[in-house]
Amino acid sequence: MKIFKSFFSFIVLMLCAGVAFAAGNPSGTSAASMLPQDFAGWHAQSSIKSSKEAADADPINAALLKEYGFTDFQSATYAREDGRKLTIKAARFQDASGAYGAFTYYKLPQMPVETIGDQGASLNERVLFYRGNILVDAVFQNLTAMSSAELRELANGLPLPSDNTGKLPGLPRYLPAQSYVKNTAKYIIGPVGLEKVGIPGQLVNFNAGAEVVKGIYNTSSGDADLILVSYPTPQIAAEELRKIDAARSQAAAQTNGTTNANSIATSPIFDKRTGPIVVIATGPLSQSEAKSLLASVNYEADVTWNENTYFTKKDNIGNLIVNVLYLCGIIGGFAIVAGIAFGGLRVLVKRLWPDRVFDRPEDVELISLHLSHGAPQTPQIDGK
Repeated sequence: MKIFKSFFSFIVLMLCAGVAFAAGNPSGTSAASMLPQDFAGWHAQSSIKSSKEAADADPINAALLKEYGFTDFQSATYAREDGRKLTIKAARFQDASGAYGAFTYYKLPQMPVETIGDQGASLNERVLFYRGNILVDAVFQNLTAMSSAELRELANGLPLPSDNTGKLPGLPRYLPAQSYVKNTAKYIIGPVGLEKVGIPGQLVNFNAGAEVVKGIYNTSSGDADLILVSYPTPQIAAEELRKIDAARSQAAAQTNGTTNANSIATSPIFDKRTGPIVVIATGPLSQSEAKSLLASVNYEADVTWNENTYFTKKDNIGNLIVNVLYLCGIIGGFAIVAGIAFGGLRVLVKRLWPDRVFDRPEDVELISLHLSHGAPQTPQIDGK
């Protein structure tokens, strides 16, 4: 009883601790520090500054960071023995999609790609990269040939998210590669980001669970925008496409020579639907170029097969048959041993106590008919 009470008390204590942790950390993100005191020969000059306010990370784009799921922020200034300095800012998000979205917003088309973290880009002394759900902005005082390797060591030490929070969105892979302007893809999950990149709000319904990716493409008449809007189901996407076409017709009829930078009737719009994705092309596009650009986006359903398809000892039918034979042999051997044991016990008992346990006379009955050539006789039972 004392053991049961102790075990019950331990369970209650663990449940209370879990509730307290969830209350203190509702976002579910780890409270582990993002930036280390030392890495790759760099040493923090002072204590690492931490904040949970998006305005401390970027006062201008605080609302956008919150939209991407901003949770906390750290910054520090590092120095080396040769006197060089490095300033690092790290922002953590609820999942990797938020870090990826913020990375696409801050990344400029003129930034060369860097192999740091999950994705990286640089411009002069500034290096931008993300790993998992953490976005890092590093500014060197002086770049060297080892700067990228040093940041890779920093990226490898960043805490990674758990469960599905480290999964990146699949929508950007539907952007076609032909005529794409490098580093122009923007991943958007809310109206703030939509306004930042100049997409008319009438084209997207975030209340229906939309996510957006935008890319810029070269055409014969200039740069055009290709916008992919993904919805949870094809039915929702079809309904939203009908709303876009209706709003576009209404806006065109009501336009009296006025222009609005965020209006659906500002420039020609071409659209289509493929699966749950609404594809929109806008800008200086001819009919043939728009048709070609839209045709290059085609939804492909991902089928997940949950059964094991690999071949191991446990999945080999030959091993199953061998194990069945082993089991039959074991059962047969057990039966033989049990039979010998039972027979030996009977023989031993008969020798020690003859006709007292087994084969007692009173238990043995023999019916005798005593058949003869005379008159029939009544059958008798021997011993009775």
